[in-house]
Amino acid sequence: MVGNASRAAIISDRRITGLSANVIAELVAELGPLWHERHQAELASRPRKRAVGAGAKHRLVFVDRLLATLVHLRHATTHDVLACWFGVDRSTVTRAIGEVRPLLAERGCTVSQGVRLRTLDEVIDHLGTDGKTGIIDGTEIRVRRPAAARKDRDKFISGKNKQNAVKTMVVTDGTAACSSAARPSPAAAQTLPTPAN
Repeated sequence: MVGNASRAAIISDRRITGLSANVIAELVAELGPLWHERHQAELASRPRKRAVGAGAKHRLVFVDRLLATLVHLRHATTHDVLACWFGVDRSTVTRAIGEVRPLLAERGCTVSQGVRLRTLDEVIDHLGTDGKTGIIDGTEIRVRRPAAARKDRDKFISGKNKQNAVKTMVVTDGTAACSSAARPSPAAAQTLPTPAN
């Protein structure tokens, strides 16, 4: 678990997350209740094995989950490195990013007052109406090979680099950027961006 001093350092240095402290505070206020609501709904959807309040407590609070996701999106930091930095297991970071990233995608990317982009079509329309030029970059991120028992194990093999990878696409106009969800490597067509800010 990250201490208060480390958390404050991450939030205050814009180079780490790419966002100002005010934007991070807005994200926490807006997405925190949604995450908590979904977490409680997931717990309620299955039979309880322990009494209410029993079991392990969250070692990675929502703010830390959000920060880990933002650092991962900005720097493509591996889950192992984030796990060491936040003092938790790699699987905890993987689960946290998997929970927070969809919330960021649903929220969209605020590019100006009252303008929020949620899909690639909206990004392209926004660039076209403003007469801006956009840059699209696709990249492969190396990942661990899925377990042998997994039926779609071969989807992660990149024909180009002969390694296990996922692909992601980034669209930017120089100020605002959207990043697609990471998909198995052969999935070249990316359609749904995840806002980077």
